[in-house]
Amino acid sequence: MKIGNIEFGERPLFLAPMEDVTDIGFRMLCKRFGASMVYTEFVSAEALVRSVKSTLNKLTISDEERPVGIQIYGRDVEAMVEAAKIVEEAKPDVIDLNFGCPVKKVAGKGAGAGMLRNIPLLLEITREVVKAVKTPVTVKTRLGWDKENLIITELAEQLQDCGIQTLTIHGRTRSQMYTGEADWTLIGEVKRNPRIHIPIIGNGDIKTQEDVERAFRDYGVDAVMIGRATFGAPWIFQELKAAEQPEGAYKPLTINEKIDILQEQLRINIERIDEYRGILHTRRHLASSPLFKGIPDFRQTRIRMLRAETEQELTAILEECRGILQKM
Repeated sequence: MKIGNIEFGERPLFLAPMEDVTDIGFRMLCKRFGASMVYTEFVSAEALVRSVKSTLNKLTISDEERPVGIQIYGRDVEAMVEAAKIVEEAKPDVIDLNFGCPVKKVAGKGAGAGMLRNIPLLLEITREVVKAVKTPVTVKTRLGWDKENLIITELAEQLQDCGIQTLTIHGRTRSQMYTGEADWTLIGEVKRNPRIHIPIIGNGDIKTQEDVERAFRDYGVDAVMIGRATFGAPWIFQELKAAEQPEGAYKPLTINEKIDILQEQLRINIERIDEYRGILHTRRHLASSPLFKGIPDFRQTRIRMLRAETEQELTAILEECRGILQKM
């Protein structure tokens, strides 16, 4: 698979762009453990144009995490074009257009998945952004607004005609949000369409090696994008690729190693962002990590994690969890 001049090889796994999740520390760890491509948190075009400092900070990327994409969202043509130009100055490998975010504060205002209710505007934004920048432009979207409007098969061709270089499809409608099961059937139809020649990336409910295998085998996608299953588990890419390793080459991480990785994530975020926001970002990962699900009455520990305000406090909770898990 290839985007622009970037060669990913066969069966690549991508980290999905997620607000308050895919900060720089998490991206770097996911890259280390086998993510073929990572994305920043999605960025508001309007906020970029207004030079909002917290939004501009999201454009910070490192050569260690490349290839890396920056994703923008908005509903105004001029703002999206100007934002794409600003993003290009940060030198990402890809500029991704978000036409899939389902949350009310985005889609309810006509941006993100809200664009699926205004296809002419969605296509105009895409065409104009592609014309305005030299960086490869890609799109991430959903099957449609709701089950009565499953438009992705036709939309994929229209987006390709606008000049995008890759399309990522989440196998749900906006109305579904993140409920129910992702439907990959239409993703497969798009990929099998003889008129489609750009790479198609599938997204939705990828959690196990079996899910990855099914996505490539049954639906023929060029890459798989992983979202919520990565929370607090940057090593998941290594685990999902284990079956591709020569016999005896894959060694699962120990509990100690995984806790060390989470502590490293905390340190990276504090160093590269600041202590307050670094903790804010990391504690959400820790509270969601599958590593701690076996701890008895973890709810109380989770609440303490989410309330921790210093590196020392959060590290102490992690060490406490380490001790409990070692005894289990």
